[in-house]
Amino acid sequence: MTNNVADHHPGNSVAEGNHEGDFGCSMVELRNLMELRSAEAVARLNDSYGSVQNVCKRLKTSPVEGLSGNPTDLEKRRQVFGQNFIPPKKAKTFLQLVWEALQDVTLIILEIAAIVSLGLSFYHPPGGDNELCGQSAGGVEDEGESQAGWIEGAAILFSVIIVVLVTAFNDWSKEKQFRGLQSRIEQEQKFTVIRKGQVIQIPVAEIVVGDIAQIKYGDLLPADGILIQGNDLKIDESSLTGESDQVKKSLEKDPMLLSGTHVMEGSGRMVVTAVGINSQTGIIFTLLGAGEGDEEKKVKKGKKTGAPENRNKAKTQDGVALEIQPLKSQEGVENEEKEKKKVKVPKKEKSVLQGKLTRLAVQIGKAGLIMSAITVIILVLYFVIDTFGVQRRPWLAECTPIYIQYFVKFFIIGVTVLVVAVPEGLPLAVTISLAYSVKKMMKDNNLVRHLDACETMGNATAICSDKTGTLTMNRMTVVQAYVGDTHYRQIPDPEAILPKVLDLIVNGVSINSAYTSKILPPEKEGGLPRQVGNKTECALLGFVLDLKQDYQAVRNEVPEEKLYKVYTFNSVRKSMSTVLKNSSGGFRMYSKGASEIILRKCTKILDKNGDPRVFKVKDRDEMVKKVIEPMACHGLRTICLAFRDFPADAEPDWDSESEILSDLTCIAVVGIEDPVRPEVPDAILKCQRAGITVRMVTGDNINTARAIATKCGILLPGEDFLCLEGKEFNRLIRNEKGEVEQEQLDKIWPKLRVLARSSPTDKHTLVKGIIDSTIGDQRQVVAVTGDGTNDGPALKKADVGFAMGIAGTDVAKEASDIILTDDNFTSIVKAVMWGRNVYDSISKFLQFQLTVNVVAVIVAFTGACITQDSPLKAVQMLWVNLIMDTFASLALATEPPCESLLLRKPYGRNKPLISRTMMKNILGHAVYQLAIIFTLLFAGERFFDIDSGRNAPLHSPPTEHYTIVFNTFVMMQLFNEINARKIHGERNVFESIYRNPIFCSVVLGTFAAQILIVEFGGKPFSCSGLTLSQWFWCIFIGVGELLWGQLICTVPTSHLKFLKEAGHGITKEEIPEEELPEDVDEIDHAEMELRRGQILWFRGLNRIQTQMDVVYTFQTGASSLQGALRRQPSIVSQHHDVKNVSSPTHVALSSVNSTPTTSAVAAAAASPPAGNQSGECVP
Repeated sequence: MTNNVADHHPGNSVAEGNHEGDFGCSMVELRNLMELRSAEAVARLNDSYGSVQNVCKRLKTSPVEGLSGNPTDLEKRRQVFGQNFIPPKKAKTFLQLVWEALQDVTLIILEIAAIVSLGLSFYHPPGGDNELCGQSAGGVEDEGESQAGWIEGAAILFSVIIVVLVTAFNDWSKEKQFRGLQSRIEQEQKFTVIRKGQVIQIPVAEIVVGDIAQIKYGDLLPADGILIQGNDLKIDESSLTGESDQVKKSLEKDPMLLSGTHVMEGSGRMVVTAVGINSQTGIIFTLLGAGEGDEEKKVKKGKKTGAPENRNKAKTQDGVALEIQPLKSQEGVENEEKEKKKVKVPKKEKSVLQGKLTRLAVQIGKAGLIMSAITVIILVLYFVIDTFGVQRRPWLAECTPIYIQYFVKFFIIGVTVLVVAVPEGLPLAVTISLAYSVKKMMKDNNLVRHLDACETMGNATAICSDKTGTLTMNRMTVVQAYVGDTHYRQIPDPEAILPKVLDLIVNGVSINSAYTSKILPPEKEGGLPRQVGNKTECALLGFVLDLKQDYQAVRNEVPEEKLYKVYTFNSVRKSMSTVLKNSSGGFRMYSKGASEIILRKCTKILDKNGDPRVFKVKDRDEMVKKVIEPMACHGLRTICLAFRDFPADAEPDWDSESEILSDLTCIAVVGIEDPVRPEVPDAILKCQRAGITVRMVTGDNINTARAIATKCGILLPGEDFLCLEGKEFNRLIRNEKGEVEQEQLDKIWPKLRVLARSSPTDKHTLVKGIIDSTIGDQRQVVAVTGDGTNDGPALKKADVGFAMGIAGTDVAKEASDIILTDDNFTSIVKAVMWGRNVYDSISKFLQFQLTVNVVAVIVAFTGACITQDSPLKAVQMLWVNLIMDTFASLALATEPPCESLLLRKPYGRNKPLISRTMMKNILGHAVYQLAIIFTLLFAGERFFDIDSGRNAPLHSPPTEHYTIVFNTFVMMQLFNEINARKIHGERNVFESIYRNPIFCSVVLGTFAAQILIVEFGGKPFSCSGLTLSQWFWCIFIGVGELLWGQLICTVPTSHLKFLKEAGHGITKEEIPEEELPEDVDEIDHAEMELRRGQILWFRGLNRIQTQMDVVYTFQTGASSLQGALRRQPSIVSQHHDVKNVSSPTHVALSSVNSTPTTSAVAAAAASPPAGNQSGECVP
């Protein structure tokens, strides 16, 4: 039956050629074929098509030459089979963002206050002129002023609108930037295909059905395909199936290759059969509704959670774990909230800074709330006691509206105090600072994938770096060789080597290497030849060319199809072997690999006559001493070439590798040089000065590693640092059962500088050990560089993972936080500089903001209590808020970094955000500003000889007196903003101010706006114009800030022991025991309060992992899974970093519903017990 159908279809589709584009099989058929696995797939392939070759024929492509690359043909294929592109989710519109910005609690309170105020101003009570209502009636009718009562409410509303628009615009530009970054990452991803017989790299989006793609170790497959030819190919399909075992792919057993899976071993070629939304990945996306706009409906029907098995795959990004569902609408987030009550899940704290900021914001918010409540209570009590108690007036019904108007005024004053106290500029400052840095880091060859990585990098205390390509140039050349009992210190003359040995070397190198590795002519005249593919293999191919031989001719003679069996290189084997079948029926195997590994398997060696002679253990030891160690001590990598012949009588068992890879004959040993990058020693010195320890973790021989480490300056002569091999390292840190003991590790890592011959697990163990270690005064923050697939676990575990943009495999890039687009160690130093700069920018902003907060709150509070009216009106406060928040965050968050940032030690995880020096500056400046303002408030009218503005009746016109107070206040802030540029007590606050045009324009712009507000603001801003001399006084007092700043600098911080620091990191002790499952380092207290706008940043960078996680759910049925999740929160949380979208509420929220509690409770509160999901503190 199947046969029947199969035979029928292709004919059918060709007959209807008009819409199927004359291809021998339709999209649907191919899609159905790709849904099958292993034996089933092979059977269907053979029944329907005969073989893979026939599939190629029907798709009009050649398995060897590939497509012609003719544009019309490619276009036709796109029309018939679709493009290799999965459409992204629609971006949020500006209006949606405005609506989100309006959700802010403080703004809502202000809006209500403004509307009530507006309503009351239009309501004129009949008994308004009644004398009995007391002084309240006094100023109401002056000069028709009552008409202007609405202005205050309107002005508040207007300023709310401004704040909302600014926030929404910021979020919108962030989303835009983020999408730009996304598309850049997508464009950078290229894949190797064969077209017109040429191997070329094209962007993934340009791959079409029928393309012949070359796949190799470390690739992330971009489309579905069928294997044409493969060597020892193993694929990690866990992202699709959830099974962690690697799947062997071969033509006989399982030729189906699926998009989104990782090549873990081997290489091969495949014909692409499905792309974009028709590939397995794309189908899942369509199920999720990513391509369509119907997610909302789906989400309402009931959300399905992704499979927990794979949750640990995706890394918590910026505290908000969004890659698990980048495909959900806002309702999804709301739904998530409900679920969060049921599953209490700890999260790994990613961002050190976010945790500190959140705790700080919560503390400040509480203080503000208390202050504003007290203000309102005092004002109301004072008024009531004064009116009804002291003056003994009866409460008359017709006076009620007037009294209510007073109460509304008090309420507005209270809200004003709260508005000023809550630093809503913080999220903005963080976002602007990070976004600005990320943009600029692009220029420094750092492609940041996870926003918070750039700030974490500033705290880094250790860097574990690869050697090849990061510290060295990754341009390998053979410089020494040992052939036929002779050690050549430079490349030997071809005549000096016997023809039969030369033949073995040429074949051994040309055939036993990936055919994708080759040497191309230089791009520029007189340049170096280009090395394509594996650099070590390129060095050996270069050696063949230096011996005046041609490797390509050998490869043409023995194409890849003729290779009988290939054992590809992997981190366990550390060698590669290729088997050929001889015409006589026997087999010959060529091997190459690390010299100490291959030599152990050699029993013979070719002598000077080119004949094999016995090679004993003592011969080997002698060779290691005389040849290999001297090469290694010059920093050379040693590679051994060997071969073995198998007789024709019986075919060996190719699967028992240990037997096959034994009894070899050594042909030659070569020393490969990989020169240290010239700029690296200097960069490492900078790191050491900055208090960052650089460690080298490499797969190379220990002598080579030591030589390179000394050249780089990682090892300094005369210091007792450790250099260990992987085996020795494991022996020292593991107990009898083979488990890693943290105490043992703690004895080793502080002195360890070089780890040689290390396996990927060693790297992971080391990184994990350093991060988890609690010895020393501060916990370590570790950055790791990696390029291979096997570095994935270490890159994920590290606080910041750097992947190599050029040499890195897709898997490594997927696991990393930052991609180094030039593979250069100096770019890491730049990342450290930017990271520290972000941290400092935020501290600068805090120092400025908190000074304004302290002053404004105290002024509003005391002024209101003594004079029944805040000296700074609500609208003026909002203007000050706008300056401090939006503009100051713009100005201070965009300071460019300078080299001096690298001269101090890293802050580490638990250093507070606000140091003693900053606390001294904040309080010092607050004292100056308060002294001035209170002097002006209570004695200003005498000093300037003007009318007093105190005790003005309701709706009276603005006075010069209060205008001067307001103007002076703003001037002091402006000059203090210049002071805030330095946070470590430096004297020269103007240093390189011209390097930051944004700062200069913000300060000048604010100044100009202030002049306009004072002179033309009138009633809405409660301002009246000032004379020139009054202006000069205001500016003079402002300049006094700079002089006062110099005075503060002279007070040594060490004497001010009483000053507290604020904004600590979370310490281990503050987290209750039961909340610390084994594999979760810290609980992120930042996630609860992250801003909605920021979420946009994190959406979708790790697309492929996302979709995969969902598949498992579809296969197992989500309902049972959700139930399980709810029933066993503790188990789930211990075994997986299960993620959920944290509630993106505003920072201030957490402060609103809580009483002040101790910091320990504040720390515990952010991981709320079940049932309390918004992150507020639970006393």
